[in-house]
Amino acid sequence: MATAQETHKYPGDLNDVPGWFWPLDQVLFSWFLERQERQGTRGDLLELGAYMGKSAILLGHRLRDGETLTVCDLFGTEPPDAANRAEAAKSYSTLTRQAFERNYLSFHDALPAIVQDVSSSITDEVAPGTCRFAHIDASHLYEHVHGDIGAARDLLLPDGIVVLDDFRSEHTPGVAVAAWEAVLNRGLRPVCLSSQKLYGTWGDPEPVREELLAALRERDDIAVTVEEAAGHRLVRARAKGKRMRPPSLPSSRHPAPAPAPAAPTPAPTPRAQARPAQARPPRPRPPRERARRLALDVLPPVVTRAVRRYRAAQRAKAGATAQNTGGTGQSRP
Repeated sequence: MATAQETHKYPGDLNDVPGWFWPLDQVLFSWFLERQERQGTRGDLLELGAYMGKSAILLGHRLRDGETLTVCDLFGTEPPDAANRAEAAKSYSTLTRQAFERNYLSFHDALPAIVQDVSSSITDEVAPGTCRFAHIDASHLYEHVHGDIGAARDLLLPDGIVVLDDFRSEHTPGVAVAAWEAVLNRGLRPVCLSSQKLYGTWGDPEPVREELLAALRERDDIAVTVEEAAGHRLVRARAKGKRMRPPSLPSSRHPAPAPAPAAPTPAPTPRAQARPAQARPPRPRPPRERARRLALDVLPPVVTRAVRRYRAAQRAKAGATAQNTGGTGQSRP
């Protein structure tokens, strides 16, 4: 059994797996794979470039009996050329096969077929015309992407779907050149474009494109536009708002624990009943005030009356001053 220290390494759901597999593409992957299942299309699945396994986990979720998912990645193996070594050191320095396998097995009973090698070796491992879906997300260098697209064409069924990642990112111009070159010169027919990926086929794109358009237009969380370019009909999809309805995703064997229920709010303590009012004892007069009253009592009546009139006039004057200043010492406007 995994210790508490080890358990935190396992993903609780697909979003815990590192990677750039956005919800819109999760929806599109699921739609294409489910359509193939509805039509009875059988074939293997292929991924070139796996990183930590996020998209491979979803692909494995759509496997049926007798089908194979093959994942090809260097997983830290030394790349064969200097340009590829520089790219791997910059973008994938933390990638290890152990991390991929740990993440994948958090969702599935068995690992996919793993080819730990450069993507150009995939044609030696997978038979031609056996795959119904291929995801290309390996090198960003033009020469490698060009070769990966050619390999996908050979390995896919006639109406299979290929997905090219990073075809429009500013930091991956080599992918963009290779992708659009395939569209213009190598027979690839675009079906759909997301913000990150180009979905295409070397078969007839119209049936799948029309079904996809109808499905996307029924959703209120995806915006769809259609454009024409160089004789190709381009369906563009983008996420609307911050929250998309996710597709059916695989469940982790290590789900995050449910949050503890909030402690009940204690009942308010009843206030103590008010005590009955009691008569306060008379406040003793200060000694100075008693002395003044005693002096008034012993003075002659004429003097006493004069003193009392003076004190009454002083009190009246003080009251009038307080009224004019509003009791703050500042003159009213």
